[in-house]
Amino acid sequence: MENTYYVETRDMNEDALLQFSSHIQEGNGAQLMVHAHIHNYIEIIYALTGKYQILLNNKDYSFGEGDMVLINSNEIHNIFSVSPGINRYIVVKFEPEMLYTTAQSLFEMKYVMPFILNESTHQKVFSKEEIEKTIVPDIIRGISQEYRDKNYGYELAIRANIYNLFLFILRRWNEQNVDLNIDEEINKDTVRRIQNVFDYLESNYQNDITALEMAQRCNLSYSYFSRLFTRIMKRSFREYLNYVRITKAERLLASTDLNITEIAMQVGFSTSSYFIQQFKLYKNISPKQYQLRYKL
Repeated sequence: MENTYYVETRDMNEDALLQFSSHIQEGNGAQLMVHAHIHNYIEIIYALTGKYQILLNNKDYSFGEGDMVLINSNEIHNIFSVSPGINRYIVVKFEPEMLYTTAQSLFEMKYVMPFILNESTHQKVFSKEEIEKTIVPDIIRGISQEYRDKNYGYELAIRANIYNLFLFILRRWNEQNVDLNIDEEINKDTVRRIQNVFDYLESNYQNDITALEMAQRCNLSYSYFSRLFTRIMKRSFREYLNYVRITKAERLLASTDLNITEIAMQVGFSTSSYFIQQFKLYKNISPKQYQLRYKL
């Protein structure tokens, strides 16, 4: 299977990369619904009709009408329908950054970790019996409808629904004393140290910050910190720092009269050319185009 999957690219809204998306997957009769693939998104599947088999990181799971499937970031998966008639399910995908972008995020790292480590052995399928009388079905249907209708403020509605969905999952597991079985290397102390990095970046992203400084701040060796950070965040410390700076720049582009060079300097980039390059890399659009399109 490792040799036959494809890497799914991020979804687009016109020319801008999206942090989330939703659609309804539909097929008639038994068939391959989705080829084996992998993506950085966390993915939620909610079956409306039919029965399915999903191969998730080389493990088989079954699910059907009313069941929900939780797929971690960077988990290889494909889906087969195994029932006659129309088979339909809702797909919700969103970037992990929605949960941990900055210190103001509703989630802390200790809560997010199970969903971004592809070796986490948490519950993958939530049965209809578990969730049919909870808020989960309405939340997922609500995300699907908000994304389809795109009424004013739909982005906020979708984010709120995603937060509420994961809060439900975490509280459910907490009530059941579920052992998430995360690698011993990722222990509570490690989570605290990484959270400390996030908190520091939130207040100091505009300064010249290096991975070595953060390693020292965490009382870890440079090589261990770099390896650990990349494993957890699926990107290097420098890449994550640039991501935070780009996120801050987005707000300035949309809400101030500062020019591109001023914004680049304010969020911590040494040159405007490097800022433009990185902005295009993360957002698939130039800062100027973004400013023209989204300025309030």
